[in-house]
Amino acid sequence: MEQKSILVGVGGGIAAYKSAALCSFLVKRGFDVQVLMTEHATRFIQPLTLQALTKHPVIFDTFAEPNPSEIAHIAVADRALLYVIAPATANLIAKLAHGLADDMVTTTALAATCKTVVAPAMNVHMYDHPAVQHNLGILRERGVIVMDPGEGPLACGYTGKGRMPEPEDITSVIEALLSESRDLLGLRIVITAGPTVEDIDPVRYLSNRSSGKMGYALARQAVARGASVTLVSGPTHLDPVSGAKMVYVRSTEQMLSGVQEAMEDADVLIAAAAPADYRPARVFGQKWKKLDGLPQIELEETPDILATINRSRVHGQTLVGFAAETRDVVSFGKRKLEEKGLDLIVVNDVSQPGAGFDVDTNQVVLLSKSGDVDPLPMMAKSSVADRILTQVKQIRGQRNGERTV
Repeated sequence: MEQKSILVGVGGGIAAYKSAALCSFLVKRGFDVQVLMTEHATRFIQPLTLQALTKHPVIFDTFAEPNPSEIAHIAVADRALLYVIAPATANLIAKLAHGLADDMVTTTALAATCKTVVAPAMNVHMYDHPAVQHNLGILRERGVIVMDPGEGPLACGYTGKGRMPEPEDITSVIEALLSESRDLLGLRIVITAGPTVEDIDPVRYLSNRSSGKMGYALARQAVARGASVTLVSGPTHLDPVSGAKMVYVRSTEQMLSGVQEAMEDADVLIAAAAPADYRPARVFGQKWKKLDGLPQIELEETPDILATINRSRVHGQTLVGFAAETRDVVSFGKRKLEEKGLDLIVVNDVSQPGAGFDVDTNQVVLLSKSGDVDPLPMMAKSSVADRILTQVKQIRGQRNGERTV
């Protein structure tokens, strides 16, 4: 890639050590990287380390003006094509949300007019605190791209959501945002995500283990690559995707309705959700009590979203499905591909570590209508999303006589 100036703002958290890997990834991809640090960040990683990786002096003193012909925080902001703040601590996020500027990272943020990406990193309870979530919501409303933190063991000893997104995933988002072609610009994509819920009574329901992470990753990457995205989401604990139209549903019937409405003027459906296949034929109006005996629950099939859309789709629309299997993933995937009339299906073995539910990685096989079989290695779901979107673009480009991007 030609030289492009990226600002990397480093906050004062233990995850600051990952900023070295982020800078290394960006430099290797041909970006010109300028690092800004808070004073607290210098307690976790030496500026000299980042200077050696980027070949630029690191700026962390707001009163240090190395070039008397310019104001440092204004000059670097003017030259930047993108500003990524990683790690973004709870304190730093609060400053960004409320316009405080008392260090180089926040002062430059107010001066920057380029796209901004924020990668939160903190203790799980801090991340879940209403004040932090409110501040992140403010940033999203302003158009800031807020990445979801990862889950796993944290430096504080807890295990949960709060890990800084991996440097390679942040790099992938940056590359997509700065892609000169914006290769999906003009494409209208509907994406489904998460589980659906089928009520048994006012307290109990039938559902599954889907977290929605794959569908949300697809939506984020599609937005970053220029597509117009509608995300039809079942119940999840994930943050809204900035730049996407969010449609929240509960049941499979509601998800079908949301998809049908969105597909009226869409080009592509990527059905990454895991809607419930069955629902109670009768929903109890009151909570079933043990004293009433063992309830007899008769099940009936829910609407088949993909089959229904396939029957009503217009010429030129592309359908992509998902199949979560525990054995014979390719053979079952091929059968679903044919039965649903899909152009592409993404299959995986959810019994394999790192490829199942509620994790940030996936290992899938892409099966196309043309017979191509493309097994992907284990990778972050954001990277899997990019591969799927690229495949969709190629499928549409191979068709003659219809609008492609």
